[in-house]
Amino acid sequence: MPKSYDIGSLPFAGDFQKFLEGASNHGRFVNNATKFFEKKMVESFVDKIKAGVNVPNYTQYRDMTQMFFDLIEGVEKFNGGYIETAPLTLKKGEIAIPEVSAIKNHSREISESLEEPFQLRICVTGPYTMSSLLSYKDRESFTRFGIVLAQIVEGNIFNVKEGSVKIVTVDEPVFGFVDDPLLDHGSEGRENLLKAWETIMQKIRSKGAEASLHLHNTSDELFWEIKDLNVIESHANDSFYQVKRTKELLESTDKFLKASIAVTDFDQLIRSHILITSKQKLNENMVNEKMAETWKSLAKKQIDPNIFIEDAKLMRERLSETIKCFGVDRIPYFGPECGMRSFPTYESSMECLRRVAQAFKKS
Repeated sequence: MPKSYDIGSLPFAGDFQKFLEGASNHGRFVNNATKFFEKKMVESFVDKIKAGVNVPNYTQYRDMTQMFFDLIEGVEKFNGGYIETAPLTLKKGEIAIPEVSAIKNHSREISESLEEPFQLRICVTGPYTMSSLLSYKDRESFTRFGIVLAQIVEGNIFNVKEGSVKIVTVDEPVFGFVDDPLLDHGSEGRENLLKAWETIMQKIRSKGAEASLHLHNTSDELFWEIKDLNVIESHANDSFYQVKRTKELLESTDKFLKASIAVTDFDQLIRSHILITSKQKLNENMVNEKMAETWKSLAKKQIDPNIFIEDAKLMRERLSETIKCFGVDRIPYFGPECGMRSFPTYESSMECLRRVAQAFKKS
């Protein structure tokens, strides 16, 4: 039976600066900020499960790439990007992802509130995306990031009586969008990226978790060559979920898909709603004006954001179509296509997760 998981991010409600302070100091000492940080982590994790998510990701409130740069020694911010200033290593005592530690620290409390053990999904920024933010990268950049990210993965996978890490996803939203000479076919850089992914995936598998890759673009098929990769995921309307070639490659490489069944870009959701409900033909300028007006109304709480969220029926149709195309045995997971940080409220993001869960219950 397929299980649901979410991608991670949610809109934050409350004192964000206090939250960031708590994340920064987590594991060093305990104060009001660190307690606040852990409270937000636990509450949102439990909320996701109660909304129907089987394997929730730790909630991604912070900038995902920045939080992993913060764990690494030898890289510094420079002119809007990053530069390598020394060999990349983990900062002393910084192997733990604070969000994961918070959940692990409260494993008993969480399992008791749910009356059963929980399963957790972890996501880490991938070596290609990390390297893309360097002011200068070379063919060895992927290798260097792959080594430290594998160490982070190893230090954060846990399995205790109250709960465990079920799946770890390497997040590569940048991969495939630009014509990168370092990834030319037959190049050393391309081979190094593949090896970097493999290094991370091997570490995930060796610790007893499933290895997943999150993509926003599947045009470059290098990822199919990752031997230890279990699950591949992309966006809901990616043709990747419809073409015969995907089915053939899933079978020949013995890989699996996470069915992305809900659009989570709220701008896109508003745009679709405007086009569907408009009684007149709209040009691009008119659509943009209406979108701006809608966001103003949402900010003033004059509109219910839930009216823009796709309904469970549409999500159910996407899930059914994906299962029909690839077979239920190749679809172990389903969920929203990406994080929900763009949603106007925390409550509306929970409603989206509830509809995702309903899509399978009624399928």
